[in-house]
Amino acid sequence: MEQFKRLQNLFKGDRIIWMIFFMLCIISVVEVYSSSSILGYKSGNYWFAAFYHTILLFVGLGAMVCVLNVPCRYFKIMTPLLVPLSIILLLLVYIIGTKENDAARWIKLFGVIPLQPSEIAKGTMVLATAHILSQLQTPVGAHPKAFGYVMLTAGALILLVLPENFSTAALMGLTVFLMMIIGRVPWKQLGYLVSGVVIAGVMGITLILTVGQSKTNTEADSDGKQLTEVVEGGAQKKEEVATPKRGGVLHRLDLWHQRIDDFLDDTYVAPRDYDLDKKGQVGHANIAIASSHFTGVGPGNSVQRDFLPLAFSDFIYAIIFEELGWLGAAFVALLYIMLLFRVGIIAKRCENTFPAYLAMGLALLIVIQAIFNMMVAVGLAPVTGQPLPLISKGGTSSIINCIYIGVILSISRTAKISPKYKDLN
Repeated sequence: MEQFKRLQNLFKGDRIIWMIFFMLCIISVVEVYSSSSILGYKSGNYWFAAFYHTILLFVGLGAMVCVLNVPCRYFKIMTPLLVPLSIILLLLVYIIGTKENDAARWIKLFGVIPLQPSEIAKGTMVLATAHILSQLQTPVGAHPKAFGYVMLTAGALILLVLPENFSTAALMGLTVFLMMIIGRVPWKQLGYLVSGVVIAGVMGITLILTVGQSKTNTEADSDGKQLTEVVEGGAQKKEEVATPKRGGVLHRLDLWHQRIDDFLDDTYVAPRDYDLDKKGQVGHANIAIASSHFTGVGPGNSVQRDFLPLAFSDFIYAIIFEELGWLGAAFVALLYIMLLFRVGIIAKRCENTFPAYLAMGLALLIVIQAIFNMMVAVGLAPVTGQPLPLISKGGTSSIINCIYIGVILSISRTAKISPKYKDLN
């Protein structure tokens, strides 16, 4: 009995949140082990990827337990510390950042530990936005000044993330917008924001399609020379073209142009003519989903994991589809929806606005990212590179997502409950 009480004291907070967290972790370990088999084959150690990921989850669990024992009122103190720290780390990415998949998103602490500053910036943005909206609340909603302060703080973080990680910047922007709706920012100001984003979006897409170079019709010959298809006198042939490597922002424009072209291209291609070398991610993800049926092929029996690039990260939901079927994929999606609704109940019971806004902001951050990932896997959105929170194999992101859950659990445990909900506990 005493051991049970100790265990209960350790795992404090909302039990439903704990249940959702453990279910996601169990699915994560199983699917990371299955989807990372190609890494095990190359390294000769089939257990290493899953073992390393499990260790990270245990580290995240330890961090989560530490955070949930911190009273939520102390999180406000972290805002003036984390905002400048996040800005400095994001700036360091452009100076000493490590490139992976042609994008500088990581820095190495002490030259060894990889850190993705954008993951810290996401949580910082939510914390700062919750702080501002709670401090400037009035009986009729947020004070008009709140909009300016939120745009200044969140906007700075988003703009620093944008050049190297557009999808994360978009995720952050959508989360802040929804938080402002929850925080009762005047609709007139939100209307101006939407109008500005639409105009900037149109200008950005125009710039991408004008300056960015799509490689849809380009391939390389046996010597590595770039060839492109041209039509001359009604006959189609391939000619060598000069394609100098473009760096910096121009390279990112090329990548975004390519992704837009791939997503908008609705030309029918017969299965036998589909080029899996050029569109391997989308192609193998579609094959995995199409072959899943209702219950799937069973955990560990995926075929496409050996062909799908980043099957253990960006496209792990396609492997979940293949192995667990439509039933398992729907269950995973339901877990995220349950998380959002449960956090909504916790936030509604809070007497003070800061913990309510913070909890909802973190839940929105996790769930929107999950939706992005799932939409990409099923072909409803362009490839974004967003991992599936708490499931995909990761480093910084896995631990920080655990910390987000720890903050939510702290709020469920220590936030002052509104008098009208006290009788329900």
